[in-house]
Amino acid sequence: MNPLEAQLAYPLADLIPAPGALHEIAPGLRWARMPLPFALDHVNLWLLQDEVDGRAGWSAIDTGAGTDASRAAWEQVFADGLKGEPLVRVIATHCHPDHVGLSGWLCERFGAPFWITTGEFGFARMMAAALPGVDGPSAIPHFERHGLVDAALLDQMRSRRNYYPSLVPAVPDAYTRLQDGQEVRIGARRWRVITGFGHSPEHAALYCAELNVLISGDMVLPRISTNVSVFAVEPDGNPLQLYLDSLDKFAGLPDDVLVLPSHGKPFRGLHTRIAQLREHHAARLAEVLQVCSTPQSAMDIVPVMFRRPLDAHQLSFALGEALAHLHKLYYDGDMKKLQSNDGIFRFTRVGTSL
Repeated sequence: MNPLEAQLAYPLADLIPAPGALHEIAPGLRWARMPLPFALDHVNLWLLQDEVDGRAGWSAIDTGAGTDASRAAWEQVFADGLKGEPLVRVIATHCHPDHVGLSGWLCERFGAPFWITTGEFGFARMMAAALPGVDGPSAIPHFERHGLVDAALLDQMRSRRNYYPSLVPAVPDAYTRLQDGQEVRIGARRWRVITGFGHSPEHAALYCAELNVLISGDMVLPRISTNVSVFAVEPDGNPLQLYLDSLDKFAGLPDDVLVLPSHGKPFRGLHTRIAQLREHHAARLAEVLQVCSTPQSAMDIVPVMFRRPLDAHQLSFALGEALAHLHKLYYDGDMKKLQSNDGIFRFTRVGTSL
């Protein structure tokens, strides 16, 4: 366990459900863990005992990616963990493939409504349809403008043009809107929606005061920092500022709340973890600012922030995150930017010449 993790408490120790198995966190609240085909090899899902329009069953919080392995795990959950009881509602924290990938399949199978924020629903529909601006090819000029010139890497990224639709084969046609501060009754308990920004368009976490449980989605993770990226569809965005501001919305929750994250293990120590995340980003911002005593592109910043080999998939997120840090410094007034004659944007500290 690294020193930062040692500052958190893991009440379930090293317990991890096997794919297709369920673990009871509290009465009427169960934990499932689905495999992912990435270096981040799992996503946590949460099942809440529920009743919707007179139908008794379970609400699923997130769905897993649209892969055969996830479908097989769900089949085992249905047969063994839920013993044939249906899903009566599917709730998604946000639009990323590991969270909505099987939303269409699950909702159609059980005739269940789909609950999600408007921002996440809109982006999920756009990306599943591979609309211009959010499809794979749209990212290439964005990456090139920020210093990615390696032809082989660009070709690898072009080959991922159907990346999102391959993992999210269908998103439901209709949805029920989640909104910030909304109280949602799930079964016998009320859960308050806490929206957050920066990682995704309108992420929804859920807090139950009765259980003292926070389903944090990707907003607060115990081991890794949430990816915060500038994407081609919003090329001038300031997502890191949005993310840091969003963390303030958890300030009123008890520090001993049991946090159920989308990746990693359930933990206690919410405010300690938020302080760690703030310190992490402050340190990265200081590093980036120091390096930009001479003009730097986002691609130049990637090895400063990520000191390990990256494949094309990882590089796309790393480049977006490097740009997010540059943009925050730019909007804070600490950085200048200029598009050079080669078409690449470069950033330099205020007080130095471009």
